[in-house]
Amino acid sequence: MSRITEREARCRVYTFKEGLLSAVAHDLEIEVSRFWIESPDDGSRVTAEMDARSLRVISAMSDGRPNPSALSDKDKRKIEQTIVDDVLVASRHPAVRFEGTLTWTSGVPRVEGTLTLAGRSRAQHVEVTVDGGELVARASIHQPDYGIAPYSAMLGTLKIKADVRVEVRVPEAHRPIAQRP
Repeated sequence: MSRITEREARCRVYTFKEGLLSAVAHDLEIEVSRFWIESPDDGSRVTAEMDARSLRVISAMSDGRPNPSALSDKDKRKIEQTIVDDVLVASRHPAVRFEGTLTWTSGVPRVEGTLTLAGRSRAQHVEVTVDGGELVARASIHQPDYGIAPYSAMLGTLKIKADVRVEVRVPEAHRPIAQRP
């Protein structure tokens, strides 16, 4: 059994703005600072758990690139608190969990499983690629599927899109999942 944590891997969540006043809002890159991923040595399954209270705003994004000067540290902490308390309600649902199986189709790895988020479980597809010596797993999560109302302010003229993107990067040395059967 192989187990990795945030010390060996990286997990990011990307949110995207929309609405009439979206020009004054920010797309965000958010780090999950506490998580673990386990896989048996044959890489046939994967289980991951993320601490919903450990989300940290890394940066605002502009045109897909980090814009570190767009948010003050105070703004970042306020956004983090809103996500944890109001969006994810982490006091009631402190863990986000994924359990899936790995299959290979035409030489391409594919992970299908169940994501449990905010107390609801739904089927979730994860795209897997290899990039620069890392296994990269990406998933699009539709917040309303999990009972989460995307953040909205100013009577809905400023809001976060319903779909957020999650990306996990694992160095090759830590991943039996990368080996084809």
